[in-house]
Amino acid sequence: MIQRVATVAFEGVEARPVDVQVHVASGLPAFAIVGLPDKAVTEAKERVRAALSASGLALPARRITINLAPADLPKEGSHYDLPIALGLMAAIEAIPSEALAGYTVLGELALDGTLAPVSGALPAAIGANARGHGLICPQGCGAEAAWASPDMDILAPASLMELANHLTGRQPLSRPSPRVQAQGKTLLDLRDVRGQETAKRALEVAAAGAHNLLFVGPPGAGKSMLAQRLPSILPPLAPEEMLSVSMVASVAGAIEDGALVSTRPFRAPHHSASMAAMVGGGARARPGEVSLAHHGVLFLDELPEFSPQVLDSLRQPLETGEVLIARANHRVSYPARFQLVAAMNPCRCGRAGEPGFTCKRGPRCADDYQARLSGPFLDRIDMHLSVPAVSAADLVLPAPAEGSQEVAARVAAARTLQAERYAALGRPDIRTNAEASGPLLERVAQPDAGGTALLRDAAQAMQLTARGYHRVLKVARTLADLAGAETISRQHLAEALAYRASADRARSAA
Repeated sequence: MIQRVATVAFEGVEARPVDVQVHVASGLPAFAIVGLPDKAVTEAKERVRAALSASGLALPARRITINLAPADLPKEGSHYDLPIALGLMAAIEAIPSEALAGYTVLGELALDGTLAPVSGALPAAIGANARGHGLICPQGCGAEAAWASPDMDILAPASLMELANHLTGRQPLSRPSPRVQAQGKTLLDLRDVRGQETAKRALEVAAAGAHNLLFVGPPGAGKSMLAQRLPSILPPLAPEEMLSVSMVASVAGAIEDGALVSTRPFRAPHHSASMAAMVGGGARARPGEVSLAHHGVLFLDELPEFSPQVLDSLRQPLETGEVLIARANHRVSYPARFQLVAAMNPCRCGRAGEPGFTCKRGPRCADDYQARLSGPFLDRIDMHLSVPAVSAADLVLPAPAEGSQEVAARVAAARTLQAERYAALGRPDIRTNAEASGPLLERVAQPDAGGTALLRDAAQAMQLTARGYHRVLKVARTLADLAGAETISRQHLAEALAYRASADRARSAA
């Protein structure tokens, strides 16, 4: 007789159903696992054997075959330990075989029979709930899985023996409660930044509309300092955003103690990061930095020091909000709706354009340095801002009266306005102006007569691409939202165009 236990295989943040088929037959003692298992799945037989022995059970001296169906789907990870063990326990009648019906099972076994947390419990729970199944998972994943549905049957034992006692009716388990991560360290405050009022204004606009932002300025001007304070003015995650962010973190194994992520991600990879580290990939096609920054911020400091190939690999995610990793035998998709904030020096020595300074290499220093950034990549950045050096007069001034709390209130009001506008237009999936495109953008970002004339003249003078033209409209729409204006005026477009023209001014100064 064949025992069946349901589990899952992960493709991105999707959990595909897998049928674990356990067959115990007469013959020479053997233990084989088939169905395209990777090394971790193949080694499950040793963990299962030791865990059953520690729980007071012994495998029969017979031929054991474990088939993971569908057989042509690659199986990766250690979460197949528990379904294999439960299938064997049902086969030797240690637990009732019908007790496993209607459950999806995942978990890693320690040699002493305890259950270790595994990656992907949240998407597995959501997939199981969609199929009308309950979920059996380790205790460390129970709080995470409980978010899938309040009515879903979830068992989260600490050990194999504890689960066996529940299935045999000797010691029932209670349903785990969902948890959210407590607020971590205190966020940095904008009140710490002296001077740089224009840069603070640009940061507020970028936060209000989720626009991509590039700071260009000499070393010590405060570019990184400003970017690190962006999380302090961003609104909290909406419930659906929290679930989406947590699903990526779950697959990446980045959820601690089963508590869902409650703050917007802020990822700041080093400039030596590879393409696979940035957009995802590797042998198991894991999520990269762009996916781990989903609904949050990806900060790239010293932008030209990144490999040009790595930066150009961001062009598609910046447009689509998704990463598709294609391999010969499978394709994996991860969400990547992130806000890019970058900082760079104007040249390698960092002093191009500084009054009274002449570089020994001349204009070529800045030209060669900035040529590492391709035009199509820069065209996808909504706002470019030149950040001047901070003077001693700025540093001796008292701290600004306005900090992150006041700016965050304006940003939250603008984002609420945007979410309500797009929901009224039948697009509740869009929450910020940066996500709007096509006919929808033309409906919400129609300038008045004066603004239209200015935009037409400026687009011709600045030689804006079609993408640049639409990104100016998005920023202008955000400026109008911050001002509480219904229509986009000439004033809003003038400021939006100034952010677009800063890159050209920096290159000319260099």
